[in-house]
Amino acid sequence: MFESLTNRLSQAFSKITSRGVLNEKDIDEAMREIRIALLEADVSLSVVKEFIANVKTEALGEKVVKSVQPGQMVIKIVHDALVKLLGAEDTELNFNAPAPVVFLLVGLQGSGKTTTAAKIAKKLKKNKRILLASLDVYRPAAQEQLAQLGKQIEVDVLPIVAGQKPLEITKRALDAAKNGVYDLLILDSAGRLQIDENLMSELVDVKKITNPTETLLVADALIGQEACNVAKEFNDKVGITGLVLTRMDGTSRAGAALSMKMVAGAAIKFLGTGEKLEDIEEFHADRVAGRILGQGDVVSLVEKAIENVNRETAEQMASKMLKGSFDMNDMLSQMQQMKKLGSIGSIIGMLPGLSKFQAQIEESGVGDKLMKHQEAIILSMTKQERLHPDIIKASRKRRIAMGAGVEVHDVNVLLKSYEQMSTMMKKMGSIGGLASMAKLLKGNPFGCLPKGMKNKFPF
Repeated sequence: MFESLTNRLSQAFSKITSRGVLNEKDIDEAMREIRIALLEADVSLSVVKEFIANVKTEALGEKVVKSVQPGQMVIKIVHDALVKLLGAEDTELNFNAPAPVVFLLVGLQGSGKTTTAAKIAKKLKKNKRILLASLDVYRPAAQEQLAQLGKQIEVDVLPIVAGQKPLEITKRALDAAKNGVYDLLILDSAGRLQIDENLMSELVDVKKITNPTETLLVADALIGQEACNVAKEFNDKVGITGLVLTRMDGTSRAGAALSMKMVAGAAIKFLGTGEKLEDIEEFHADRVAGRILGQGDVVSLVEKAIENVNRETAEQMASKMLKGSFDMNDMLSQMQQMKKLGSIGSIIGMLPGLSKFQAQIEESGVGDKLMKHQEAIILSMTKQERLHPDIIKASRKRRIAMGAGVEVHDVNVLLKSYEQMSTMMKKMGSIGGLASMAKLLKGNPFGCLPKGMKNKFPF
């Protein structure tokens, strides 16, 4: 997300960070480029004007002009302004009500409400007993879709009763949630056009019956500046407490995130980052601002790893490393764990200083494509070959390559990569290797990082 905006802002900042002294003309030029970058990213004009005015006032201050690194000070001012624009407050979900707490999802047709309802339920089900209910009687198979998603994530879904109207379903869902002692009821409303008065009136009635603590507007980031009009319309007629932006992975012009909060007056709660049910992130203004400015988001990457990587498997891997043993099954396990964190490009985008390469990697597909090929190669090996890769000679390589649909050269590349990794693991597992590493890192956990990278980590 935000690739185009990040690249344009990086170009603007490169001109001012290379100068030891900044004058008003330099700052005006930087503000002009930032304004263009924001407009090209589909940020609404009114928001851009106010944002630039605030940043320029701060950037022309005596603190910046007389700073030792004025360019870095300007970047900090832009970062702080982005955090304020995105809304650093009120991003927590509101559960402050007697059970069952009700979340109502609203939005336009095709914005991804049904999938988002399942994603939120999957994310919260560890600590909450959840009931899902579909009020969409207008879209064919909408209720069946939610039922299937509920099965996938192992969350209860209100049984379908043919012929019932949305208000009848709402009352039945409330009764079921109370009788079933559920903590949370998530209602997936029908998609509508904001100008459809009848459907908007229906939403108002549903809200009166359920008194939800959260009315979440699910908006597609691909609709650009129109998202602000949608947010304003829903907020005026129904009243929304939060925003969920979907398909944030599908566009580099996701400027809606920068202006919807200001226009609608409601905080962004979640970002949808892919089609899988685990592809949803809690929104953190400071982290998103860091991504936009190309500073990465290590904290979110670590959180994603904790949530998706199997702890037992990781501990077994660590144990093998200490013993100096590492086979192809371990390499395959590493690849499968890596895939749970998302595409290689998305991971690169979260690493400080490397986000500028994300677009190139995503477009080429090299990282993910290579991993798929290597996974296929390992799966084409016999159990014996995975445990003892050194027995793989010419005839075996040809058979494995045919089974994986690749060239023998690709098999050789994987085996070479395994050999290097295995050697590294053995060195790490040896007493001397661990002692050398401890000595290297003593007093500085990032001592082995290149100069200039050490200060990019927030811990």
